[in-house]
Amino acid sequence: MLRAAGVGVGDEVVVPAFGNAEVAEAVALTGALPVFADIDPESYCLDTASVEAALTPRTAAVVAVHRFGRPAAMGPLRGVGQRHGLLVLERGESETSYDETAQRRQRAAYLDGRLRGVRTPDWGDGHTYQQYVVRVPGNGRPDRDAFARAVRGRGVECRVPVQTPVHRMPGFRRCVSLPETERAADETLALPVDASLTRRDMQRVVSACNALGGLLQPAY
Repeated sequence: MLRAAGVGVGDEVVVPAFGNAEVAEAVALTGALPVFADIDPESYCLDTASVEAALTPRTAAVVAVHRFGRPAAMGPLRGVGQRHGLLVLERGESETSYDETAQRRQRAAYLDGRLRGVRTPDWGDGHTYQQYVVRVPGNGRPDRDAFARAVRGRGVECRVPVQTPVHRMPGFRRCVSLPETERAADETLALPVDASLTRRDMQRVVSACNALGGLLQPAY
């Protein structure tokens, strides 16, 4: 889509650094330069103000990525595109059936009402819970990683959704301030909400997390 729009050598394309490197790699394949903008801390998608601040005379496009089942703020981002004459593209996630989405939302609501000691995700508009991503309070990555190990030790599968922001990866390393991206990479943890999980499975998730949550206090 970028090539079809004439994006190439000498152009810049604004993309998120929170996520995998596929979007930045696609930009680089056209010969353009990926420029990283920060994310909104609730949706984990591109922050409109950060995108606007990253624009230069060479900016040709913006690529928004929907994250964890939360849609990016496409209206405001398209507004940026219209004001500056930019192409605005979006990259979606794999779709799930209506029934599966309903079951994921049901499990997410169960966790929302019972988890203690972690910050649960904001429902937001149209959240489909492709991943149920919480924030672990404390001192960032060390506490989050310790929390994840302890939860796994109690028989609950969990995963760190973004190990390294793209702007810290070899080949895309940039000296740029993206505080919300960095914070999210250090604090987030994805807990299971798959449609296949039973009520007992969900109780195990809550029990494992709540047994640990009170041990981790916010840093001051």
